[in-house]
Amino acid sequence: MNFDFTEEQLMIQQTAKEFAEAEIAPSSIERDINAEFPHEIIKKLGELGFLGMMVSPDYGGAGMDTVSYVLAMMEISKVDASCGVIMSVNNSLVTWGLETYGSDFIKQKYLIPLAKGEKLGAFALSEPEAGSDATNQHTLAHREGDFFVLDGIKNWITNGRNADYYLVMAQTEVEKKHKGITTFLVEKGIDGFEHGKKEDKMGIRSSDTCSLIFTNCKVPVENIVWEEGKGFNFAMNTLNGGRIGIAAQALGIAVASLEASIKYAKQRKAFGTEIANHQAIQFKIAEMATKVEAAKLITMQAAALKDAHKPYVKESAMAKYYVSKIAVECALEAIQIHGGYGYVREYLVERYLRDAKITEIYEGTNEIQRIVIARSLLSEH
Repeated sequence: MNFDFTEEQLMIQQTAKEFAEAEIAPSSIERDINAEFPHEIIKKLGELGFLGMMVSPDYGGAGMDTVSYVLAMMEISKVDASCGVIMSVNNSLVTWGLETYGSDFIKQKYLIPLAKGEKLGAFALSEPEAGSDATNQHTLAHREGDFFVLDGIKNWITNGRNADYYLVMAQTEVEKKHKGITTFLVEKGIDGFEHGKKEDKMGIRSSDTCSLIFTNCKVPVENIVWEEGKGFNFAMNTLNGGRIGIAAQALGIAVASLEASIKYAKQRKAFGTEIANHQAIQFKIAEMATKVEAAKLITMQAAALKDAHKPYVKESAMAKYYVSKIAVECALEAIQIHGGYGYVREYLVERYLRDAKITEIYEGTNEIQRIVIARSLLSEH
């Protein structure tokens, strides 16, 4: 197995690293405190091609591979996981799904501006009573001539207030249950579509999360993605790739926690010497570093399988499950190494913990990932 990255992949990683340090880092603390959406940063990420990384140049994308995407996501999330999740949703959940399953009409009208970063997307599957049980959709859509009329509420929608286009899953044939779910592309600002309150979150506070409310909302028939009744399949197939993006986000947080711990341990003195010289701290750093390396490998494996067009459902679930756990563990250890300073905003590591926790929850909780992994293994043997 070749563990070397190509020159192009390393160049993409370096570009993301330099952008994150120069453009994202200076405002990250203030945006976290104020829960402020990074409008200008996201615009610049789009100009760099980082919002449509894996989309073909035929549709305005950068035509990069999944490994490059993981490397870029890691570097952005090291500095600010809020920017990372905004980038992840547009790449993994929106543009990938539209390029894979969208009609020519949808690709030309919606995918191109999304891939260019001129517009921003959101993915609306979760509901008040449909989180882990995505089959339990209560948002309804019935046909009236050339339109479908949507009624319902979506919860926990990343980019909820700031997206331009929304992929909305709704029940079009209730009697068919999950086989009667359809995906619609809904434009911001149309009649019958409103935003609920913005959530006041523990972490990733610079990304906006809110509910979406649909009341007699008319969506043209041509805005169906894939075909009627394929919405559940669309959501699950899209989330399989999305989990690689979240693993990359979690990986960035874990790496940041490790790097901050090493830097602090070499500066802070206790008992007459730098704490890096104390075996207790050395053991913590060694364990963190080993976990981070394992997290990198499992994430890159999932990305490489996706690029090779080989099955990757089990591996993406493993990556999301394992790396999110490691992100939380590394952030906790970073706080412990920093002592009292780890508990205050100035040293960033408290934010790493707040940001890391959500990676164990969204795009399929870690409990759901274990079900996916187990079912995959049991079906193989």
